[in-house]
Amino acid sequence: MRQRQDAAALRGLIAGALADPRTGWSLGAYGAAILVPPGARPLPGRLAAVAPGGALAFGDPGALRAFAYETALGGGAWSHAVALCLPAESCPTGLPDRVTALGPDRAAARPEDRDGELFDLGLGLRAARLCLRARDGAALAALRAARGRAPSEAVLAALLALPCDRVVLAGGHRAEALHRGEALHRGEARPGEDAGPRLQILPKLLRQRRSHAATAPIPAGLVPIGSLQPPHPLAGGGFDAARHRAFQALLAAFGDPDLLALKRRVLAGEAVPPPATRAGRGSLRVAQAQARWRDGPGPA
Repeated sequence: MRQRQDAAALRGLIAGALADPRTGWSLGAYGAAILVPPGARPLPGRLAAVAPGGALAFGDPGALRAFAYETALGGGAWSHAVALCLPAESCPTGLPDRVTALGPDRAAARPEDRDGELFDLGLGLRAARLCLRARDGAALAALRAARGRAPSEAVLAALLALPCDRVVLAGGHRAEALHRGEALHRGEARPGEDAGPRLQILPKLLRQRRSHAATAPIPAGLVPIGSLQPPHPLAGGGFDAARHRAFQALLAAFGDPDLLALKRRVLAGEAVPPPATRAGRGSLRVAQAQARWRDGPGPA
């Protein structure tokens, strides 16, 4: 997986996923990411999409590596995703560990957001920078007063309570989640409804300083900055064979060939001894679960 992937195939993967309103996205680091649920609308001529209450925009994807994988869950289920990664050696170092003003957000996905001022919250993560974008006078004053402060949990909680947009910057790519009040003002959300993209920040995971969950078999040397989640074959309550085939094609193109070969052996009915690696054992469980759904009504 360390070899360079075909740039056209990678661009096609991202463009196709952006054009599929059933695909969900995340962009950020382990413990701090913006989640973009299915339903985003692609922007013509750009690797970008807008959603009610937010946006997702990719720069040059040439440095990215895609890695498709599945993880076993309880109850005979599994999850799947395509991680978008950067080689570890190309991830930035020396990022701010204090709240830092970055100036106007000239690269905002929407032109009307480009006069908002960006502030890096100083998490110092290699995968992504978590920022707030402010226009409100009181919020700007609070962020300016916080410059130079370390992002303790108390400081983060106070700043995240401000009426600001959330912006994640990762390797020239970005995701944005509008402040709830701003989304309502623009008519992109209704009272009582989810405004769409949202920031998920989990301090317990941030403290681990990991690049990804231990259950995700990301190859060594790659740092995930986001992922795309195609529609799952079990999402409707039954087993959607077409969705299953679609993700198996992604595994063949962007997954680990050894794990794929293991799955194929299991699905062909071969008796496979327990693999030595955690990733192999997870793949075995996924294959066994998928075989039960393929051959019958699912888990007993």
